[in-house]
Amino acid sequence: MSEWAAERREAAFAHEERLRAQREQQTRQARALIAAFVARAQSQGIEPEPLTARDYGGRGPFRTDRRGWYVRTNQSAAVGEDGEFYVLVVDGGLRARLRGARLRPSEPPLVLGAGGRDGESIDLRDALARVAPEEPR
Repeated sequence: MSEWAAERREAAFAHEERLRAQREQQTRQARALIAAFVARAQSQGIEPEPLTARDYGGRGPFRTDRRGWYVRTNQSAAVGEDGEFYVLVVDGGLRARLRGARLRPSEPPLVLGAGGRDGESIDLRDALARVAPEEPR
């Protein structure tokens, strides 16, 4: 391997490591926001509700095995009463229609809908505050 190729490879590994560290930090920040939100919602008496999901084609709703609070106005994301973040899109199909869909937690982002069309992204803090307002600072 040439010296130039070795340097490029090392630079790529370093870049990948920086991106991984940044994602982990953002996930920790988002999890802290969610934990504070769950405590705030419970203290404010905002009850979790049964969560429903849609399939990739937009069909549904499908019952799920979770309760929580919707954090997107289109009900495509929620925080479960277990403190986990859920993207409410499932495989769907007859089994999900009859038995309900199983949700799996996702890594929470700091911006919901980042990279989407204009007006469709919102900071996680703001989305959570719409459901359970924060105390004035």
